Formats: sequence, structure tokens, C-alpha cells
Amino acid sequence: MKRDFFNPLIVVVAILAFLAMGYIGSFNYRFEDPLSTGVILTVIFSCIIFTAGVLAVKYKVNIENVKDISFLSERLLLGLAILALILQTINMILLGGIPLFDSVLKSNATTNIWRVAYPLFLIALNLLLAKYYNRKYLIVILLGALIFGLNGYRTSVLGILGSSFITLYYLDKISRKAGIIFIAIIAVGIMGVGYIASQSIANQTWTLNPLELIFYRAAFTLEVFEKIMPLAGTTNGKILSMIFSSGSPRTFIGQYVLHYDVCLTSTLFGPVYLDFGLIGLTIQMLFMGVFLGLIHKLKKGIGIGIYSIILTHTIIWIETGPTDIMIWFLYLIGLIYIIIQRLK
Repeated sequence: MKRDFFNPLIVVVAILAFLAMGYIGSFNYRFEDPLSTGVILTVIFSCIIFTAGVLAVKYKVNIENVKDISFLSERLLLGLAILALILQTINMILLGGIPLFDSVLKSNATTNIWRVAYPLFLIALNLLLAKYYNRKYLIVILLGALIFGLNGYRTSVLGILGSSFITLYYLDKISRKAGIIFIAIIAVGIMGVGYIASQSIANQTWTLNPLELIFYRAAFTLEVFEKIMPLAGTTNGKILSMIFSSGSPRTFIGQYVLHYDVCLTSTLFGPVYLDFGLIGLTIQMLFMGVFLGLIHKLKKGIGIGIYSIILTHTIIWIETGPTDIMIWFLYLIGLIYIIIQRLK
């Protein structure tokens, strides 16, 4: 029987790997002290709660007769993917350049056009692969990673390549050789985009290489969470409200925690901990464990694509934090899919 490497507990593995990288990075790159015991214990506690949610669904919820959704045609999904690529191209034209190579353009690159184009491409691509797999669509994956990677954010590259890799994995379209090549492309893409973007920052004097930059980012993001912990529950839901309004949650976190105007990633745990403390963190991690467990049980047909997208972006949130309205929209699509399955 094929091992299910991408079951929801891969999130726990990714969290612990991120914690390990951050701990190592906190010893080596411009940090006064290593990560505190409080941060480490809180992260481990979060993993335990998430695991409890996943296992509760695995052993207590019985789902039979998962049905595929048939009204999405191949032509429609391919057309939507191409439309998303066109929209992102228009976005860069309107910006007046390539954000990857210009930090000023990058700061303005997540426009409303991008907020529509990126989730549209993710959804169309993965549903297209899940329902109508054809080797020629591998070109669409690489083209999407390239065009959205030029926006300057490595998370877009990881979102596209990671989700499509997981979709192909569940379709049994990934051989060992192809898997190694795909993972290498993902690693090079993430490190390359992140490094080029960091080098384009004006007056930047870092000397870190692409691999060191990953450890530094993990350490810095966990250090932000460490500074959040004494402020637990003091924002009283303000960050949550900003996610679903016109505010900028990450900029607010930078102003509130570090007292200067900067957009900060604060880990999967930071925003909810700042808003609602340990109780809020517990509810969030339990919800995510249960939700991913349910979607995982429903992964058939387009359900494979939906699960792959949500799993990938939950892993991305380990660093960036769940403050993106468009990714919560993907969770909403997952919820609709669950409801449809339960009604059938």
C-alpha cells in the first residue's frame, strides 16, 4: 500500500522543521539570544492540538461514497487558468516593471488584480490536473510559477509548485525520478525568488547566501512570535477584523509589536495569539486539524485539488501567518465542498 506522505500530519512535520531551522538560525544570524523555552513549548503545544483534531476525524468520522463534481469542464478550467496568467501579466504591465527586481514595485505588487489572479490560477490549475490530467498541463504549472514568481514573492512559487506536486502525487503521476526533479525545482524556485527579492531591497547590506537566508527568515519570524507572546490577547480581535476588511494585518503587527512601519510575518501562531491568547490559538489549531482531516477524507476527483491547495497554503502559513483573505477564501471553498458531499 502506498504511503500517504501528504496526510494532514505533514503540517506537524513542517512546523517542527521550521522550529528547528529557526532555533539554529537564532544562534547564527544577528540575534542576541536563542529562541525562548516559551516559544518552543507553545509551538509543540500547537502541534499536539492540531494532531488531536486530525486524529479525531480519522478515527471518529466515517465518510463513505465520496462523489466527484462533474459540472466543471476541461475547457472551462483551462480557460480560467489562462485568464489568471493574463491578469497577472496585466498587473505587472500596470506596475511598470518586474517586482522581483525592484523592491518599490514589489511593495505595491499585491494589487486587487493579483488577489484575483493568484487564487483563480491555483484553483483552476489544481482542479484541471485532478480531473483532466494531461502531461501537456505541466507546462501550465511551470508557466504559472514563472509569471507569478516575477511578482517577487516566493510563497506564490511554493503555492503553485507545492500544490500541483501534491495533486500529481495523489494521482500517481509522480515517479521517484520525477519527484526528485520536481522537489529540486521547488527548492531552487523558492530560494531563488527569495534571494533575488532580498537583494533588490534598497540599501540592503546582507551577506547571507540563499540557504542561510532561509534559516535567518525562520529565526526572525519566530523571534517576532516571541515578542508577541507577552502581548497575548491585547488586540482583542483587531487583526481578525482587518483580515476581512481593507486593513493590512501584517503592517499592523509590525507597528504594534516592533513599533515601526514594516510588514511582518509572525508565524501560524502569532496573529491569533496576539488577538485572543492561548485559548484562541488552541481553537485555531484544533479547527485546522479537523478541517484538513475532513478534506483529506474527501480527496476524490476535484477534492484532490482542493485538499492540495489548502494543505500547501496551511504549510506556507507556518511562516507567513493566516492573515490572507484570499487564502481563507480557499478554506471557504473547502467548506462548500464538504457541505456538498454531506448533502449528496
